[in-house]
Amino acid sequence: MFRSLILCSTLALAAQAAQQPPAAPAPETAPAPAPAPVPQAKPRVRIDTSYGPIVVELDPEAAPATVANFLQYVKDGFYKGTIFHRVIQGFMIQGGGLTESLDEKPTRPPVTNEAPQAFKAGLKNVRGTLAMARTDNPQSASSQFYINTVDNPALDYRDYTPEGYGYCVFGRVVSGMDVVDRIEKVHTEWRKGQSGVPQFPVFIKGATLLPPQ
Repeated sequence: MFRSLILCSTLALAAQAAQQPPAAPAPETAPAPAPAPVPQAKPRVRIDTSYGPIVVELDPEAAPATVANFLQYVKDGFYKGTIFHRVIQGFMIQGGGLTESLDEKPTRPPVTNEAPQAFKAGLKNVRGTLAMARTDNPQSASSQFYINTVDNPALDYRDYTPEGYGYCVFGRVVSGMDVVDRIEKVHTEWRKGQSGVPQFPVFIKGATLLPPQ
């Protein structure tokens, strides 16, 4: 009798357990979110001129090949002893390729013109920006650069034609715009078939990549 009661109780408990819904699985622990990427400081270069230093900040995200090209010339010491050989008031100052005698220094092959992507990234030829100088061939820029002293929208990318390709902006002046303005006001003359040549040389004494900010 006693054993029968135990057996019946056991069977009843087993039947109740079978009727219970299965337990929900324990929730999985969500993985910890990845840390936000640390913004990379944009490289800065100090251009020492005979009128004082100019510090430019480069934008490698908008114009990676152009920035790498410029920085390689900086690291090679290429700009030391070159001049600002073309100065036009109300327009820009250009340098980085000719010596005092207006002889062109040998350069590496031209860099790809990144004007279309730089323009789409928001870089435009406005006062204080740094851009690559070139010939009428859109793919001819090498070492020479210019700094806009006014807004020059006519130099911006418009289309992929030779006339509309534009000039690639790859940085901006962050210190020394007063130096740029003084250089812009020097007296110029026509010399060796070139206009806008300063009567007295405006030297680039050197260009140095600054430590990260």
